[in-house]
Amino acid sequence: MKKAKSGKRGSAATGSVAPKSPPKGAPKSIDEYLACVAEPARSTLNRVRAAIRSAVPPEATETISYGIPAFKHKQVLVWFAAFSKHCSLFPTSSVIEAFKKELKGFTISKGTIQFPTDKPLPAALVKKLVKARIAQTESKKRR
Repeated sequence: MKKAKSGKRGSAATGSVAPKSPPKGAPKSIDEYLACVAEPARSTLNRVRAAIRSAVPPEATETISYGIPAFKHKQVLVWFAAFSKHCSLFPTSSVIEAFKKELKGFTISKGTIQFPTDKPLPAALVKKLVKARIAQTESKKRR
């Protein structure tokens, strides 16, 4: 996996959270991705993964998209990743905008929610975000 070009940004599976060199090329599964992430970020992402899994439809699949873990149901719903100094959830900008009040206290940008490597987002909040994203994708298909 290539390192980010900017000195301020860390790669999603490298940097200070990686205990060893990642396998050559992008990871092929979420388990392979997480194997390259050091604690406490690995445990944090596993909790986020479990919360996402409990909110997506049973036929949703785990995948790697843009080199980071994602959940897909007809299209990618959400992504999540570990970086050198934080973890992130990527539920899309419109979902973040809809939950802006509930996300106070977290660092947010247009499409990203950042949280400490040792403190996952609350599972109930992750489930709300994922369900909102599912509703969004379903409403787009009806149009």
